[in-house]
Amino acid sequence: MVGAGHAARLARHDMTETAEDIAAAIERVVAARADGATVCPSEVARLLAGGDARWRALMPAVRAAAAGLARAGRLSVTRGGIEVDAMSPGGPIRLGRPLLQ
Repeated sequence: MVGAGHAARLARHDMTETAEDIAAAIERVVAARADGATVCPSEVARLLAGGDARWRALMPAVRAAAAGLARAGRLSVTRGGIEVDAMSPGGPIRLGRPLLQ
């Protein structure tokens, strides 16, 4: 798994985004939303793929970057309104601003 702070190229999907590029894109998309709003990780993947159908190949890297941002306290990852690990199985997740503690 590629962590959000790792500068390696994400060769497994044959695109040139680094983990930092993906993390930055997540933060930009989330910041552009109203307080309390969330986004689907696929929205970030589609943005990075430029509308290309290859966005699906970016999904594991987007989830990995989201997990890293959440561990750092910079992102909230939820499923059904409950905070979860971005890498956990069990259905769709949403990305949002960190929840207040």
